[in-house]
Amino acid sequence: MSALSILVVGSINMDLVATAPQLPTPGETVLGTSFTTTPGGKGANQAIAAAKAGADVVFVGAVGDDTFALELREVLVDAEVDSEHLREVAGPSGIATITVDGDGQNSIVVVSGANSRVIGLTDDDLEALTGADVLLCQLEIPLDTVTTAAQHAARSNTTVMLNPSPAQTLPPALLEVVEVLIVNETEEEQLGEGTLDAVPHVVTTLGATGARYRGPDGERLHVGSPIVDSVDTTGAGDAFAGALASVWNPSVWNRGPRDALAFACAAGALATTRPGASSASPTRPEIEALLRKQA
Repeated sequence: MSALSILVVGSINMDLVATAPQLPTPGETVLGTSFTTTPGGKGANQAIAAAKAGADVVFVGAVGDDTFALELREVLVDAEVDSEHLREVAGPSGIATITVDGDGQNSIVVVSGANSRVIGLTDDDLEALTGADVLLCQLEIPLDTVTTAAQHAARSNTTVMLNPSPAQTLPPALLEVVEVLIVNETEEEQLGEGTLDAVPHVVTTLGATGARYRGPDGERLHVGSPIVDSVDTTGAGDAFAGALASVWNPSVWNRGPRDALAFACAAGALATTRPGASSASPTRPEIEALLRKQA
């Protein structure tokens, strides 16, 4: 099977990660045990995850003109993600401050920076999108840009996959062209049944218990997640989304979407076994080895 071509329109951040025995409550100060900086952003994380999982990936986004910009660009190149469509704008790159506790749970604050200036798509961006099998988007860049990309993709017979995070009301112009919606349980509740019912394929991630799916013909299924030793859940959902996009090809499924979800669950599980976000995404051989092990 040839690799799927995926275009990701999304965010790229520098993650500022502090670890501590527990997450602070409002007004509380806790002593941390370590601090690192690591590239992240839901768009870049998912693009890198898809590339590591075997897809040919192009990334459309923006960095600033600060000290983080070069490293953010390099992390895409190192993962063999096409970064020719990554813009540079004046001002700071996006950042996320992340606190991770002793159980691997996290809290995150995102400051958009250059991501808020991914406004519109160039002719070159649209040309790249026309040739893609899958468009994968999130909501950490302006909603109008996501909508424009999705509408163009639909006109080009490109599958539109949306991870609506952070959750917000989706305009009808976007919702009507989304084919696959990837949500966690919180996002599922926030969006509501009306939104979910408008999308043919809905995939809900369930953390350590796997994922569930409902399809246009009423099909419903649950796929469990492999048991692993988790150290950091940061980016696990992005690893899942990128891996799912890399195998979302109904023409070659043996058992319908079950195979695709099992592949994505294994990717998400493996991502929790190592720290970081984009750097934690597993390769296709690692994912396939875990699937064989649990078979």
